[in-house]
Amino acid sequence: MQDLLIAWLALGFAFAIFFEGGGNQAIALVTGSPTAFIIALVVSLLTAGVGFLLHELGHKVAAVRYGNIAAFRADYNMLFLAIMSAFLGFIFAAPGAVHHRGQVTERQHGLIALAGPAVNLALAVIFVPIWILGVVGGVDVLALLGSRGLAVNLFLAAFNLIPFGALDGKTVIGWSKAVWAAVFLPSVAVTVYVVFVLGIGF
Repeated sequence: MQDLLIAWLALGFAFAIFFEGGGNQAIALVTGSPTAFIIALVVSLLTAGVGFLLHELGHKVAAVRYGNIAAFRADYNMLFLAIMSAFLGFIFAAPGAVHHRGQVTERQHGLIALAGPAVNLALAVIFVPIWILGVVGGVDVLALLGSRGLAVNLFLAAFNLIPFGALDGKTVIGWSKAVWAAVFLPSVAVTVYVVFVLGIGF
């Protein structure tokens, strides 16, 4: 729980800086309008922070469901890198991982890996009505919360399903290429359309 809390706070802070355009802009916002930065921080904690947090908890719950012992371990070096990179105007976030121990079949291992991105896709759906309500009601903070939550969680799902390195996609595709393709390809298509075509969230 301590690792999860620290990772959540660190990522929320890092993404708040990133979304403001980097260190100089974030510092200017803090000195010029502290309230605005606090709002930006809260939005980041409830979107990027929650997205990362529940992604990892998805892995943990799935692993425990299959009889494994599982726990999240924060990578403090990578959390520091996330904050430093945000100050430079880009972000590289790998806050840690869920480590599980026990016997699992290839299918179960694949489903444990898939659980994280699946949680992000579910969160993306949840943020849609929040965004619509904010736009229709003219509530800027609500619209920002919804749009950013939608975009960040779509991106997290699509990125983590890339079949490379330690990303979830490599484990999923190792279990079932059909399942991987059925989740990854629509995730990428929707993410590209929402984030890069419609420009929602960023």
